[in-house]
Amino acid sequence: MDGQAVNLLELEAAAAEVLDPPARDYYRSGAGAELTLARNRAAYAEIELLPRVLVDVSEIDPSTAVLGTELPHPIAVAPTAFHRLADPEGEVATARGAAAAGALMCLSSLSNLPMEEVAAAAGPRWFQLYVFRDRGVTRDLVARAEAAGYEAIVLTVDAPILGRRERDVRNQFELPEGLSIACVPEGDVDAPSGESGLAAYFATMLDASLDWSDLERLAASTSLPVAVKGIHRADDAERAIESGAAGVIVSNHGGRQLDTVPATIEMLPAIAEAVDGRADLLLDGGVRRGTDVVKALALGAGAVMVGRPVLWGLAVGGSAGVQRTVEMLAAETREAMTLCGARTVAELGPDLIA
Repeated sequence: MDGQAVNLLELEAAAAEVLDPPARDYYRSGAGAELTLARNRAAYAEIELLPRVLVDVSEIDPSTAVLGTELPHPIAVAPTAFHRLADPEGEVATARGAAAAGALMCLSSLSNLPMEEVAAAAGPRWFQLYVFRDRGVTRDLVARAEAAGYEAIVLTVDAPILGRRERDVRNQFELPEGLSIACVPEGDVDAPSGESGLAAYFATMLDASLDWSDLERLAASTSLPVAVKGIHRADDAERAIESGAAGVIVSNHGGRQLDTVPATIEMLPAIAEAVDGRADLLLDGGVRRGTDVVKALALGAGAVMVGRPVLWGLAVGGSAGVQRTVEMLAAETREAMTLCGARTVAELGPDLIA
């Protein structure tokens, strides 16, 4: 580990120095002009906290539970692809580091390592699902996740096609020789001339016809709870619950799909009001500080998911880097709770927002 970074933003700078440029750009890129990518961060700075005082905060308990999974803190590792671009041990190193920090890990369908290998190194774990045109592949992924002890299925619904990420187009992004998507039979990601290889993969392999009936079938077909990731609207959150979802994840894919959509923290309050406790609610996108975590929970989320910073920690320090990334954010969250006069996650409410 670098020994220098004292927060997640400094960690990003350290990772940029060690990642190969195409991998660095792939991890950092957003869609289009990257306005939503920037907005995901900027929106937190516009929200002010209004702390309580003269509260006994000698003991702080940041533990929570989401989809039946008990966690020591409200920070989960978001699903992100291609971890072997950052470290030879890839998703196994991420799983090991997350487990050491007490974090839930959500494994991407686009993992460079088989889900069973990752499960063997992981603590609490969910599996993120893309729906493939070959529905047999999709059914197999769900069955394997169940058998490997994953505790939930996270269905990503905001990517019928891949958003145009101009850095990847410019780099003609593809996986280096020896790397592939390990969870599926056809896992090579090669770039056509002048294009992103991942965009081409999505266009040929993933099913753009996905609709609400598919969510209903998925929820009915698995013994695991299903969370829907990529919800932007209150009405879609309500329909997800009606279609069998046990969890709703407010996410704009890290600003990587449709540019100019709002920041996730801006979308959260209306969605939280619509969900109204009928499903577990998580937020994904832009979280870099413990105060960000506190703001998200105060506005209705039960936990947050963190993606890019975990990859930065992985690039700089392998599994130990992932552990340190989560622990830095968890320590900041505990500090922010203490200074807000909130002893438990349940005490983080909208009265803390100025």
